[in-house]
Order: sequence, then C-alpha cells, then structure tokens
Amino acid sequence: MNQTQIEKAYKLAKERYAAVGVDTEAVLKKLQTIPVSINCWQGDDVGGFEQVGGSELSGGIQTTGNYPGKARTISELRSDIEKALSLIPGQHRLNLHASYLDNGGTFVDRNEIDPGYFQSWIDWAKDRLHGIDFNPTFFSHDKAADGFTLSHPDKSIRDFWIEHAIACRRIASEMGKQLGTPTVTNFWVPDAYKDIPADRVAPRERLADSLDEIFAEEIDPSLNLDAVESKLFGIGGESYTVGSHEFYMGYAISRQKLLCLDAGHYHPTEKISEKISSVMMFCPELLLHVSRPVRWDSDHVVCFDDELQQIAKELIRSDNLDKIHIGLDFFDASINRVAAWVIGTRNLLKALLFALLEPIEQLRRAELNMDYTQRLAYFEELKSMPWNAVWDYYCLKQEIPVGLDWFDEVKQYEKEVMSKRV
Repeated sequence: MNQTQIEKAYKLAKERYAAVGVDTEAVLKKLQTIPVSINCWQGDDVGGFEQVGGSELSGGIQTTGNYPGKARTISELRSDIEKALSLIPGQHRLNLHASYLDNGGTFVDRNEIDPGYFQSWIDWAKDRLHGIDFNPTFFSHDKAADGFTLSHPDKSIRDFWIEHAIACRRIASEMGKQLGTPTVTNFWVPDAYKDIPADRVAPRERLADSLDEIFAEEIDPSLNLDAVESKLFGIGGESYTVGSHEFYMGYAISRQKLLCLDAGHYHPTEKISEKISSVMMFCPELLLHVSRPVRWDSDHVVCFDDELQQIAKELIRSDNLDKIHIGLDFFDASINRVAAWVIGTRNLLKALLFALLEPIEQLRRAELNMDYTQRLAYFEELKSMPWNAVWDYYCLKQEIPVGLDWFDEVKQYEKEVMSKRV
C-alpha cells in the first residue's frame, strides 16, 4: 500500500476504535515508549568473541541450522544489529552476553573481565540504543564442562564463577552509568544432572550461598538490576535442574531480586502469561525472556501466536510496565539471522499494540459487574478489529518499512553483505 492508502485505512480504524473508547493516538505514543531488549546471540549462533571463530557450545545450549552469513566478528554483528533495528519501529535495547567481550583478539578468562572489555559496546550503543542489558556466561567453558558452575561441589570452581558473576555486575553497573538507564543483569546457570540425583538439597544450598556472595556488594539500582532465571531441564541435564522455578521464585522473593520468566523454561502445559500477575505481587520487578518453545525449550523465533498475545495482554493489563523488562531469547540458525530478529521483534511489538488497543476499563467494569457476556462479546469482537491498519500507520510514521517491504531490504543486505562471509 502507498502512504495515502495507509493513512486512509488508519483513519477508518481510528474511528472504529474510538467507538469502543480507545484513543489510537494515545496508544501509539505509549507503544513508542516500550523498549524491547534484542538478543545479540541470534546473530552468531551463541558463539561469542572470546576466541576467533567463537566457542563450541556446551552446558545445555544448542543451536541448529547452517544458514550462510552469520556474524564472525564484532563489527559484523553490530552491522547486522543495525540493519535489523532499521526495520523495527521504536527505540530498543541490546541484550549482551559476557562472552561477547571486545578483547582485541587476546584471550581473557571470564573471571578477569572488566568494563574496559565492553567500552566499545557502550560507545556504539550511545547513539543507537535505549540501553544494554547483560548476562554472565556460565556455559561453553572448561570449568563448566561437567555441568556445574555456582553449585559445583569443588569450591575452587565455584569461586571462579562467583568472581565472573561479580565482575559482570560491575560491568553492568558501568553500562548503566554511561548509558543513563539501568542494566538488567540476568543470571542463568546450566547446573543439572542427567540422571536422578541422590541429593537434591546440597546443590541448591551451594547455589544459594554462591548467589548470596555474588549479590553481597550493594549496587545502585539506578545503574544495575539483578534477575535470576530458572529452567525446567536442558540437554544433558534432563532429570534435575538445580535452579528450578521453585528455587528461583523463593530466592527472588526472599532477596527481592527480579525474577526472569522465560517462555521455554516450563512444562509444555504451563504458560508464563498465567504467571505474570502472581509474580508481580511479590517480586519488586520482572524480567521476561520471550521465546517460542516447540515441545521443549527450543527457542524458536517468536510468532504472532496465542501465547504471545496473552503475554502482551497481561503486561498491558498489569499497569506495571515500568517494573517489567521485556527481552527476546531465541537463536535459529536455519534462517536468515537478521530476518529472525526483525520477525521476532515486530511480532512482539504487534502483540503489544494489539493489547494496548483493548478497551480495558470497559472490560474491567463488565467483569466487576459480573457481566461475563459483555466481556466475552468484547474479547471476540476485538479479534477482528482493524489493528493491523494501526500497525501499518505506526511503521509509516516511524519511517519503517510497512508490510513485507522490510523483507526486500533484508534480502538485499544478504546479497550485498552477508553472502560474502565465507
């Protein structure tokens, strides 16, 4: 569609939504204020830059596919991220792992990293991003080869990972200081047993003690916010995960840390959309890793499916967006990696827009009056409202490609840039 057609469709949509009490102009202003933390690891299949050519994945992490053109260097990864951002409306954040340090080609072990190894990332982000979020990297390392890090029975190995985690909090704090927005530092560890353990308690006691030592240093929350993330199981850790949902729920509440809910880290019958309202009652803030599990924690690119829409609705209905941090977590090497970012992020933003276009006050009044007929009628009618016309208009006003026009740009970028990476 051309500009005139988009504006005409939006005008009609604006009138339709006004009839049910929704101001689309206010909705678009609100949507523009919601940053999404885009996962750096989609661009290079979680390889990182500790070593030339990236690290060999281990610790419950696996990526599949061999689509050509993945980023091999920091400059290539940044170029790909910039291309993706140019096709996504709004201003967003970058979710960065510690293994993506800029070490100048000289190996630096993880307990020796400091803010200097990430200064180039900070400088690059200043004019491009809303901010950076951070993650200690507890996998793909010889001291994680037997499947345990912060809960390892060997104190010297625990101490190594504690030092790494403390260093990461200080790096994150410097990021927050220079970028003027708090860095969310997320702690996920792969510690798990492949088969049934004899002792489920001791590893969790060691993990809690390690986390307490890591968080002993007080850091200004305006610079850094700590989050802890659970997992149901992983490859090679199918029978017992030290950092289970119950463990981290208890830890986050008792220590008043952020709890990270990852869409793929639960039983297939569980949905994180159903957990958001409960978690927000007891945790100070919440971190989401939005992904798409297919039968397990497979981290597929986010689609505009029912669960994504429900997650977005819960976020908007909560009235707690200032306390909820939204990030993506997927790594699909079977498709163009820039396209994966664009598809996933645009779908998440579409879901947020769809949720913002709900006449929530009318729905709440109907529910309080026990008028469940009206509630259901509105829910169903909203599904066929012209929300996509509002989305197209939002992209137009942000000078972002509308519809599939973005795909043509990705294919051109693939031809001119990514195809030459051999």
